[in-house]
Amino acid sequence: MKAAEVKKLTDAELLEKLGELDKELLNLRLQAKTGQIENTARIREARKTVARIKTEQTARSK
Repeated sequence: MKAAEVKKLTDAELLEKLGELDKELLNLRLQAKTGQIENTARIREARKTVARIKTEQTARSK
């Protein structure tokens, strides 16, 4: 998810997306530990998207 896409989301959508990504990141980490993950780049992508969402939430709160 690009930064421009994150900026278009409402506050409620940001919270929902953040929750989904947290769950996905947990599952990806578990898959990585057990050797079942096929696309390891997805972990990095999910982490970056979480950071983008948190950055946007901080910007909106100021």
